[in-house]
Order: sequence, then C-alpha cells, then structure tokens
Amino acid sequence: MSLAVPMTAAQLINVLYSVVDRMYLGRLPGHLALTGLGLTIPIVSIIMGFANLCGTGGAPLCSICRGRGDQEEAERVMGNAFTLLLIFGGAVTALFLIFKRPILYLFGASDATYPYADAYMTVYLLGTVFVMIGLGMNPFINAQGFGSMGMITVLLGAVVNIILDPVFIFALGMGVQGAALATVISQFLSALWAVAFLCGKKALLRLRPSSMRVRWKLVGEICALGLSGFIMSATNSAVQVVCNATLQRWGGDVYVGVMTVLNSVREITTTPVMGITNAAQPVIGFNFGAGEYKRVRSGIQFMSAVCVGYTAAVWLCLFLFPQAFIRLFTSDPALLAAGAPSMHVYFFGFFMMALQFAGQSTNTALGRARQAVFFSLLRKAVIVIPLTLWLPGRFGLGVNGVFLAEPISNFLGGGACFVTMLLTVWPDLKRRERLHASGARG
Repeated sequence: MSLAVPMTAAQLINVLYSVVDRMYLGRLPGHLALTGLGLTIPIVSIIMGFANLCGTGGAPLCSICRGRGDQEEAERVMGNAFTLLLIFGGAVTALFLIFKRPILYLFGASDATYPYADAYMTVYLLGTVFVMIGLGMNPFINAQGFGSMGMITVLLGAVVNIILDPVFIFALGMGVQGAALATVISQFLSALWAVAFLCGKKALLRLRPSSMRVRWKLVGEICALGLSGFIMSATNSAVQVVCNATLQRWGGDVYVGVMTVLNSVREITTTPVMGITNAAQPVIGFNFGAGEYKRVRSGIQFMSAVCVGYTAAVWLCLFLFPQAFIRLFTSDPALLAAGAPSMHVYFFGFFMMALQFAGQSTNTALGRARQAVFFSLLRKAVIVIPLTLWLPGRFGLGVNGVFLAEPISNFLGGGACFVTMLLTVWPDLKRRERLHASGARG
C-alpha cells in the first residue's frame, strides 16, 4: 500500500491529462468538439502502448535484477528502455503526421467532426516524444521504491495542464488546439522532471549514457515482457476504432460522443485498479527474484481482493447515478439522454474486469510474457472486436450491441485470465516455496 497510494494518485493525475481536456471541451457549444477529441483516443492509446512497451517491460526486469543484487544489469535495462522510447517516439510521430487524415476517417470521423480531431491531433503529435518519456520512465522511478517521487512527476504536468487548459481554450480562443498545446507543454515538464531525477544522486539506479547503448538481448527481453502492456493499449485502440466506426453507422455523431464520455468515466474509475496492480508488480517481482515465494502469494491475494472489492463498489455507483458521471464531461441534452442507458449496459459486471488486471499483472511481474500477451489478445481482439461488429445487427440491439460487447468480454476474458493464473502460477509458487524451505533446512 505504501507504493499503491502514491502510484494510484499518480495514475489518477495522469488520466487528468486527457480527461480534463474532455471536461473543458465538453463545455463548448454542441457536442462536436468533444466527439472530435474522442476520435483521437485510439491514437493516444497507441502512443501510450509504446510507452508501456518500454516502461512495463523494463521496470519489472529492473525489480528482478535488483532482487538478485545485480545493480549494473538493472541500470542497463533502464538505459535501453530510454533509448527505445526515443526511437519509437520519433517513428510514431512521423507515421501519424503523414497518414493523419485517412486514419481519422477510418477511426469514425465525419466531415463535421474531422476539423476538431485534426486540430487536436496535429499539435499533440508534435509532443509525442515527451509523452512517451514521461509515461515510459516513471515506472523505473516507482520500481526503485520512490512512489511519492513518481507521483510528483505526474502531478507537475497535470497541474500545469489544468491551469493552461482554460487559458488556451477559452481566454485565448484556441479551442481544441489550445487543449492539445496545454497537454504537450505539461508532458514536456513531466518528462524533464523524470529524466532529471533518474540522472541525479537520489536515484538508486541512474540513467547513464553508457547504459543507453543498445543491447539487443535486453531489448528483446524488454519488448517480450512489455508486449502485454503494448497489446492492451493497441487492442484498446483497435476496439475504440471499431466501436466508433460501428456507432457512426448505427447511431451517428451523438453515440460516438457517448462512447467518448463512457471511455472517460472508465479511465477514471479504473485508475485505482491500475495503481494497485502496478504497485504490486515491483513487490511481486522483487520477492520472486529473492526467493520469497510466500510473500509473492500474499501480494497476489491482497492485490486481487482489493481490486475486486473496489470495482464492485464502483459498479453500484455507476448503476445508481449514471447522469452524475456523465455531467462531469457534458451537459448536452442529447448526450445525457443517450448516455445513461448506454452506461448501464457498458459497465454491467464491472468487477470482472479487475480479475483481468490482477491475472495480467501477476504474469507480467513474474516474467511470464507469453501468458500475459495471450490474455491481452483474448479479451479485446478475440472477444470484443468480433462482438462489436456482430451484435448490433442481431436481436434488434443496434447501438446497445456495441456497448454490450464490453461486459461480455469482462466475464469471459477476465474470468479465463484469473482462473488460468490460479491453476498455473499458484501451484508453481507453492512448489518453489517447498523446495526453498527444504533447501534452507538442508
């Protein structure tokens, strides 16, 4: 919990980067600005995916190396992750700037919403490298036990973003471009702070030029372990693309706007779950590397129980007070009318999603890359996307078919991920614990 509380606060603050933009833009007349911003969410998810590839892939490796007492190897892991962030940041920026227009129309833009999406995305993409460094290097601060410092890294940027948003959007009349510019400036400051700390004397692992030289074996290990985090973001992006395009067909711009609001609510409500599971990873990884398998099992139990309890409580609140959550982002009558029933469907059985996070985080923390990747693909690519395309045309569901795909995937994918973890990881940990105990007695 000493790691989870500041990391949860950091995750919540990090969500504010995009969510605050939507809160402010939702106050502009009509719903086109908010809907246009929602069309950029898949691109932002892909950018975050590359940051997760390096951060969630490298940080657990650092924890395992530290648990083994290999400080030098841990620094090489961190340095190689930083180099990868720079490479991926440049490539992603160029790719999306070149193919921006066809991508946004593919993602569900209409002639009415494209100008808003284009204005936001053009500015945001120019700060991609800063976004990725801030997100990708912060896990290395947390992995060293500096949870409060990791929170400050994100808090700095979020506070600046909250201050600059109304100035740029309303006072200077920049609209969606102002929201994007505020985000880029904020992420630049977060990235600068994170790098400065990791290069400074307080860090246990330092970011040194010598550790940044690419070592392909480490790159492969980072990417293999971080692939599950990347796939989660990439499949989230793919799901959003399919949802927006399908909703555009069955419901028009209003329902694309509803999905933007629902995604925003989901980002906020899942933040504590991500904070708990991300905090558990370095604890589980460190103790696994140190051979403390009983502590590993205790960590998994605590993480799972807290996540399920929290998401069950959130589900009740969303069911009872849907419009209160929607009004955080818009007061548009059309979005309020369509949003409440859609929220009831979309968040049904929300607690099952926590099982996916718990199982996924356990596999990642223990270096079980293939299992983590498989269940990332199962829930989103194998279950959600086909259902999103198939359900609207069946049983007269229409747009409700799009929203229904999410809870079905939570029950099937989340349940399968957690049960499989219990059937495979749990017995292995008990076996290792027995061997360790017999070795200690011998």
